[in-house]
Amino acid sequence: MQSVKRILHILLLLTLLAPALPVSAQNHIRAAMDRARAKQAEMARKEVRADGIEGGRAFMRIHVENGDTTYLDNLPPTFIFSRGKRQSEKEWRNYYRLVWRLARVYPYAIASGHLVREVDSTLNAEHYRGLRRERYINAVQKQLFKDFEGSFREMSIQQGALLLKLISRETGITAYEIIKDYKGGITAAFWQGIAKLFDNSLKSEFDPTGADKDIEELVQIWQAGHFPALYWSVFWEDPPEVKVPKSYLE
Repeated sequence: MQSVKRILHILLLLTLLAPALPVSAQNHIRAAMDRARAKQAEMARKEVRADGIEGGRAFMRIHVENGDTTYLDNLPPTFIFSRGKRQSEKEWRNYYRLVWRLARVYPYAIASGHLVREVDSTLNAEHYRGLRRERYINAVQKQLFKDFEGSFREMSIQQGALLLKLISRETGITAYEIIKDYKGGITAAFWQGIAKLFDNSLKSEFDPTGADKDIEELVQIWQAGHFPALYWSVFWEDPPEVKVPKSYLE
């Protein structure tokens, strides 16, 4: 390809000197330039691999038929989301806040679902009872604090409330029941009291067809793989990358 380009440059220089050359020589140079350009185009088409990328450069595929050239490319899909039944600006602002919060907390809810299933499976498989059970749960709790305490402390009250609802959705039980099952009723009551100080409740159940219908809608969009497109359509930027250790997602 580079040698063909050099030939074209030399021929172009000779063309600039054309007034000093005979007509026959000028015609010969022009014909040579035409052949060189055709060769360059042919080589470019051959260098393009099936994915349209060669040497770090991207090329559009072409299809030539009867002298007409059609350029071919794969464009990413564009999703159009319905405005639904929301009418007032206040309703839309609340919905956009929900989209913003869910982007930041739902990965933790997914991790919680995996963790609860893993802990239950281990407790049943190993037949942990009494002190062994308590030690195992304490070890899990210690690891949880190590992995997530910093992230959770940065959450707003509204984000925390949404996370509790999403945990209920992922696990099928409320946060209060999770704490009660693993740490006992006294501990669950204590944390329920703390939640009440922030106008929240660990006993909140997820209602996908009622109060939590909008949350369920966003979760379905997330699971279908379209949430990044929705987030972009609202905020004109990609959603944040929430880092959750892979061990909580396996």
